[in-house]
Amino acid sequence: MRKKTFMAAGLLAVASLTLSACGGGDGDSGNPVAVVSEDAGSQQAATVLDKPFEKPDLVLTDTDGKEYDLREETAGRPTLIYFGYTHCPDVCPLTMNNLAVAKKQLSKEQQDELRVVFVTTDPERDTSAALGKWLKGIDSQVVGLTGEFDTIQAGARTLGISIDPPRKDDNGKTVSDHGTQVIAFSPKTDGGYVLYGEDATVEDYTKDLPKIIKGENP
Repeated sequence: MRKKTFMAAGLLAVASLTLSACGGGDGDSGNPVAVVSEDAGSQQAATVLDKPFEKPDLVLTDTDGKEYDLREETAGRPTLIYFGYTHCPDVCPLTMNNLAVAKKQLSKEQQDELRVVFVTTDPERDTSAALGKWLKGIDSQVVGLTGEFDTIQAGARTLGISIDPPRKDDNGKTVSDHGTQVIAFSPKTDGGYVLYGEDATVEDYTKDLPKIIKGENP
């Protein structure tokens, strides 16, 4: 195994996370360093982190308008976290649909055990009701969270995910620039130990989820 150390901005580049409306902005110098182990020539979608991320200390609002403590609610459960927004034209719905299709290949017991959490990067438009409506068309079991932008941005930063405030593009549309990785957290340690970039496919998740659920390396 060969090890590489990346700053968060480097992680974004390695995972090919930049898009016009769904890409990462400039990384903050205070972002954590992640150590990544890679097999030489490996084409795997999953990147296993030697130093897992700590689960963000986020207390937000779910699609029912109730307080949701991320650490408390997902403690000891296999958890996938993704930051995105419902008005995203491409990567966000694709990523969430890929996860939903792969999740359906699991047994009912495994589906019930897995937690998939979608945290909005555009909370002004993505209210609890808006998130609930959008996620219902993808997977009703997905936990949708909204709240104050600064809180969400700070939580994402602890995972090396860069989020910029929503802005107007050249066509006057509001877009949200954000890193597009999915972070998998182990049920054994609650650490975020696997990273997926936007190129991860349904097949990748279908193959890896049974191992993620057990806290094993994909």
